[in-house]
Amino acid sequence: MTASSTPERGHRPLVLAVGIVALEFAAAVTGFVASTLLPVVAADLDAENELGLLIAGSTLGLFVALPLASRVLRRLGTRGTLAAGMLAYLGGLALAASAQAAWMFALGQFTGGLASGLLAVFGISSAIRHLDDRLRIRVVAASSAMWILPALVGPAATLGLEHLAGWRWTLLIPVPFVLFGRLLVVRAVRDDRTGDEAPRPLGRTLLVPLGAAGVVLSSGWWPPAVLGTVVTVAGMISILPAGTARLRRGTPAALGAMVLFAVGYFGADSLITVLLTSGFQLGLGQAAIVLSAAPLGWAITSLVAARFTSAGAKQRLPAIGLALTALGTAVVATGGSFTVALVAWAVGGIGVGLAYPGLYIRATTAGSSGFSAAELATAVITAECVGQLLGRAIGGTLSSAGGLVPSYLLFAAALLAAAAASRR
Repeated sequence: MTASSTPERGHRPLVLAVGIVALEFAAAVTGFVASTLLPVVAADLDAENELGLLIAGSTLGLFVALPLASRVLRRLGTRGTLAAGMLAYLGGLALAASAQAAWMFALGQFTGGLASGLLAVFGISSAIRHLDDRLRIRVVAASSAMWILPALVGPAATLGLEHLAGWRWTLLIPVPFVLFGRLLVVRAVRDDRTGDEAPRPLGRTLLVPLGAAGVVLSSGWWPPAVLGTVVTVAGMISILPAGTARLRRGTPAALGAMVLFAVGYFGADSLITVLLTSGFQLGLGQAAIVLSAAPLGWAITSLVAARFTSAGAKQRLPAIGLALTALGTAVVATGGSFTVALVAWAVGGIGVGLAYPGLYIRATTAGSSGFSAAELATAVITAECVGQLLGRAIGGTLSSAGGLVPSYLLFAAALLAAAAASRR
């Protein structure tokens, strides 16, 4: 190694870390832009009765990408994967922005979700290979903080730009942030080599997108939702490392805790406005304030939690944080007033901020288990995304049957189970 190459090689982890954080900011912007523009897009495309189709595209694209990512990495290599992912992302966004019908918009979103899933696996696996635990936990915390600004100004700014330029141009807002992040990641890992691990059987892993399609396109009809949930869980088990369903000690238990956390927290989060407006007769403005309390608490607290890097702290903080979130979730469902709901949901977010960085690091650390970086990256994305899907599906089914409070108690139980699993 020459003297001139040493600083560059030492600089690469920092460049990769900044690139990953920038991409998380781009993901936050993308999420808020898409959700804010949804009513406008539906009205312009005359698709008010096809909201499920408009929403499902990016989700299904992500789930299709997960079982394919390791194969694409093996076939195309580092540069080829990044190039293919960026072309698919830009092509999907262009198709969605120029769509004249709901199915065209959904296809564009599907392509963008496919690209995002592929590039997410690549980025996380690169972080696992090149960043030590101390830097990775700070990257996770900083990535959580990237949701603060979009959460505060994203909806208002999106509506203002839509008024000035229309929804089609506004949909392109995330492109500069994505390109900037990808440029940094490319610079950091341009000479990276992928592993030679054999991918899992394709048929079983494709059960995840197949089941997810049944859940997200069920439109409230419970038979396909239930069947889709069963198929999704079967596919998830085939993707996650062996022993995850049994909460085997080490990485499998951390991934199982991630699934349970996502079921509990994101399931409760998806119904918070319904609970407060329909269950407790609070105003929509008050419900929106409560809704924003948890992600802000999560983002700010995670920056503090990242400073605790000792082995003891990484062991205790996830369990303590998840228990706090379980408490906040249960109190929200039984409190009945705006003040109680605001404090309880803020406490829930603070608990996630304490738990998530350490839990994420443990779920993506192979140790002596022999899991590859690509396998761990696919596993952690699968665990969190499938958990979100299941939590929202369970919540939607129970709330439709008039069971808002029981659903929140179920979510609190899932979070307590996640706390117990995180101790393993």
